[in-house]
Amino acid sequence: MKRLLCLAVAATMMFAIVGCAGDAGLAPAPAAPAAPAPAPAPAAPTDADAVAEIHQRVMPEALELGGGIIRVAVIRNLAAGDHTQQFLEGAVSEGRALGFEVDTFVTDGDNVRAQETIARVIQQNYSGIILSHGEAGYTFDSLLPAVEKGMRIVTFDSVPHEGGDPSNPILTGVTSTAQDDVALAELSLGHLVSYFDESMQPIRTVRAWMGPGIPPLDRRQVIYDRLVAEGKIVELALVGAPDFSNVRGSTHQAFSAMLPRFPEGTIDAVWGSYDELAKGCLDALNDAGRTDVKIFSIDISNDNINLMQRYPDVWLSTAAVDPKLIGISNMRLLAAKFAGEATPDEFNLDAQIVKTEQLNPSINMTNIPTIVPDWGQEAGVFDHYPWMIELKAAVAGR
Repeated sequence: MKRLLCLAVAATMMFAIVGCAGDAGLAPAPAAPAAPAPAPAPAAPTDADAVAEIHQRVMPEALELGGGIIRVAVIRNLAAGDHTQQFLEGAVSEGRALGFEVDTFVTDGDNVRAQETIARVIQQNYSGIILSHGEAGYTFDSLLPAVEKGMRIVTFDSVPHEGGDPSNPILTGVTSTAQDDVALAELSLGHLVSYFDESMQPIRTVRAWMGPGIPPLDRRQVIYDRLVAEGKIVELALVGAPDFSNVRGSTHQAFSAMLPRFPEGTIDAVWGSYDELAKGCLDALNDAGRTDVKIFSIDISNDNINLMQRYPDVWLSTAAVDPKLIGISNMRLLAAKFAGEATPDEFNLDAQIVKTEQLNPSINMTNIPTIVPDWGQEAGVFDHYPWMIELKAAVAGR
């Protein structure tokens, strides 16, 4: 019996050992496969994507030059006055409306600085240049490396004739824009001539002018010379700005030194071929207490409007183009070049005259269209391209 009990216990232990060994050798049952994660939904296209797509589609070369973005340098070789600020505002606002990166450089009429700035910009990652008021003697040579690099160029009041000679062609691919200088001179000098009784001709005139070599003033001079030749005006003296970086101040000094040579009643008018020259002459007349001399000028700004109203017996009119529209049109032309559109070699903006008698204290550069019809009218000025309309809508939606 004892022996049987021992056998039974041994058999039980053996079964337990075999059972345990069998469990240890079994692989665990495989887990049920997980459901695949859903693919992320594609991001909805944004307006920024739309801008990039349009740039890539119609302006790939500009993108390449700009390192993946379209970059524009606006170089203004005039003092940082009111007119300059409005020009730059037009160019910058229009450039940003087109999705461009825009940088501005003001060189204060310093031709050495202007040339250095152009050279520096060409070496940097810009797609295009707008140059304002580069002088005839260096504009062609300064911009030639930019054209050779493939940059697109628009100039304002800077005509890039080879060697500075207007009989030579304009630098290939460049559009030279200007105010209609012939019309500006005709409007301004026309008012000067019509203001005085015909029996007073020739009208005794001081010409406030700079040059030669400044393209817009050279063009305006042609109309003045014609009136001299016709006997309608006679030039008593020429006054200019010895310091181009301070046109108003240096003209003020020059005219103040000249005025004692001309007693009251011996000068009829000053023709200011550029508004900073006119303002310098006005300052000199005010210092001398003179109201017998009348001023007729070209160009307009808020400062001019204020001065015309403060001295209405002296400053009688100015002929002008909206400076903001000049900046806008130059940027649109540059965009058209980026997109490969056909662009003219030259383009003139329409001129208008603003008479002091039209002004009132509420008038400024923003609301001047209320007294001058069609002033600053943007519609139709290089804005008809379908891609430009599409691009602006995409930029506005960002």
